[in-house]
Amino acid sequence: MSVFELMASDDNILSTSGRSRAAVVDGFARSELFDRTFREGMELVEETAAYLDGDGRRESKMLSRAVALAYAGESMKLTTRLMQIASWLLIQRAVREGDMASEAACEPRYRLNEPKAEIDPTHPELPIALVEYLVRAEKLFGRVLYLDRRMYLDGPEEEAENPVLSQMGKLEAAFRL
Repeated sequence: MSVFELMASDDNILSTSGRSRAAVVDGFARSELFDRTFREGMELVEETAAYLDGDGRRESKMLSRAVALAYAGESMKLTTRLMQIASWLLIQRAVREGDMASEAACEPRYRLNEPKAEIDPTHPELPIALVEYLVRAEKLFGRVLYLDRRMYLDGPEEEAENPVLSQMGKLEAAFRL
């Protein structure tokens, strides 16, 4: 399958025309796009954890105090960003595996927040490996945020039942008898 065919199939998965938001979520959770994104996200989490616990720890001990402080801050940002990505992906997997209803996954509490305007890493002497992980995490977050917005915010609004009209209808039906 060519890159263009994959992109077209990805757009079809996220297409909301004539489909409920829950159907879009369910379709995405069962798609190849989800498989690829999940695999990439979890691999990045594992790679980053291995780096921070291994080479990154050794590198950070050799840094000056100012750079070490910047390293600590950037590694916390990186870890937070990766946990946001992993959490979102795990919600989608729960839908796929039937552990969560697609309607429940549509709740606002599972949405990703817009990122704060970030500037480049806080210190020019940070280890290049850390900077590379930061860049990869931000790119993946951008793609996951795009998916989140397409599926949950750009999708069709579910028709909410008006509670007042519902009660009025029940009263009318009760008094007609």
